Amino acid sequence: MRLLMVCLGNICRSPLAEGAVRAHLDRNGLDWVEVDSAGTGGWHAGEPPDRRSVAVAAGSGVDIRGQRARKLRSADFEHFDWLLCADRSVLHAVRSMAPSGSVAQTALLLEWAGLGEGGEVPDPYTGGPEDFRRVWAMVDAAAAGIVSRLAVARPRA
Repeated sequence: MRLLMVCLGNICRSPLAEGAVRAHLDRNGLDWVEVDSAGTGGWHAGEPPDRRSVAVAAGSGVDIRGQRARKLRSADFEHFDWLLCADRSVLHAVRSMAPSGSVAQTALLLEWAGLGEGGEVPDPYTGGPEDFRRVWAMVDAAAAGIVSRLAVARPRA
C-alpha cells in the first residue's frame, strides 16, 4: 500500500500528515505501507517543512526535519495507490493533474481516514501556533484512522 499526502506547497499540512502517519505506522508495525507527501505547486520545492510544522510535530515526538518539499509529479499517479488530499481545492487540483489512465485513487485525507464525509484540513500557513496545533490534532487523528483501516487489510505472510 502506497499513500501520498497532498496539500498546496508541501511545507505545512502534507508534511505533518506524512509525519503523523509514519509515526502511527511505526508504532503499529505496519512496515508494508509506504507514505510520502507532495504539493500541487512547486513554490517551496527542496525546502524543509515550515518551522511551525517542525515545532508542532516535535512537540509530539515526531521529527519531520528531514522532509523536503516537492511538487506532485505525473509518476506519482502510477506509483501511489491513494493520493490523500488536505482539502477540496487540493483534491480538485490533483484530479485535474491526473494523467489519462492513471491508477491512483484520490480522496480527502480526513474522509478516507474515517473522520467524516467532506472533512477538510485547513491551511495554517497564514495563522499562528494554535492553527498548527489544530492541524496537527487533525492529521494525528487521521493517522490513527488510517492505521485502523489498514490493519484489517494487512497482507498475509
